[in-house]
Amino acid sequence: MTQGKKTRIRVRTSLSTYVGELLIPPMRNRISDVLNDESVVFINLTDVIIDDVHRSEFVALNKMQIESVAQID
Repeated sequence: MTQGKKTRIRVRTSLSTYVGELLIPPMRNRISDVLNDESVVFINLTDVIIDDVHRSEFVALNKMQIESVAQID
């Protein structure tokens, strides 16, 4: 069983917009904790919608390509 908290986010890059579920590990409390973890280069999203058109079960995004992140309630 996966531990942690899933939260739905919108991630914008220069080329696309991704809306998906981000797993925040138990030792972290916020999205920014995941983004600021220097030991991790990619963030993993599940149940993803890309550019409001395409669906994907999983997408790994390079954090260096991210322009903005917003939590979706």
